[in-house]
Amino acid sequence: GRMLGISEQAGAHLINGDRMWHYVEGIENYAPVWARHGIRILPGPSSIWLDATGHRLPVPLFPGFDTLGTLEHIVATGYDHSWFVLTQKIIEKEFALSGSEQNPDLTNKDYRLLAKRLQPGAPGPVKAFTQKGADFVVANTLDELLAGMQKLSPDIPIDTARVRQEIEGRDRELANDFSKDAQVNAIRQARRYRGDKLIRVARPHRILDPKAGPLIAVKLHILTRKSLGGIETDLQGRALSATGKPIPGLYAAGEVSGFGGGGMHGYRSLEGTFLGGCLFSGRVAGRAVAQLV
Repeated sequence: GRMLGISEQAGAHLINGDRMWHYVEGIENYAPVWARHGIRILPGPSSIWLDATGHRLPVPLFPGFDTLGTLEHIVATGYDHSWFVLTQKIIEKEFALSGSEQNPDLTNKDYRLLAKRLQPGAPGPVKAFTQKGADFVVANTLDELLAGMQKLSPDIPIDTARVRQEIEGRDRELANDFSKDAQVNAIRQARRYRGDKLIRVARPHRILDPKAGPLIAVKLHILTRKSLGGIETDLQGRALSATGKPIPGLYAAGEVSGFGGGGMHGYRSLEGTFLGGCLFSGRVAGRAVAQLV
């Protein structure tokens, strides 16, 4: 992002800076690389998602479904955090963490370490957060879990009766083959894909099943991530001024020009969907520069 400011000082016009992308599954890093360093949870679909006061998020705001829709809902509650409530069985299979330092097996191409993901138990980095993370509550009973959650948010009363009602209600739906609970049905549908069934989505079970425990609650913060805006360019990748004139010698491609298109994939696109646009805009800018050489 540093070149955005430098380019603007050189006369480039920045557009769509308001198209911010924030993650809603953020946790505080117990070993931060920089100040206020947050880590994003990449969740599977099974955790129960509650707002700051203990109300279940509405359909279809389930873990891993609609980041911007969930962000809008959480902010509308008047609070800046929410909760996952889950079990040990769920965290073992459905929690992954963003960041190269949280995935040493992939970062270091350590196939032996990668193979351990198929073994029972949570991945090492995830297990470390349950033990050291400030946002994690681990308990054997729901009463203990609720007390721990309230301790992490002492100024915001949690409706404990509502939390119990939400959890017990979804637990009941798991016993119904014709369940009308949209999240339960989404979990069942996800497990129809063999890959998700093997490594990504836990076998459906009651949250309050002692055999699936202990219970876990995670306080989720909103993370700043990136903007979908960037330097305005023409179709040759030339950076434009506020008046629409090309700035001599200044080209932009990829993320700095709006992730390969400044919205070409829509407001809710992210991650891998930008790769093609970044490569294409890089080729366009490269060819334009080559013609001047």
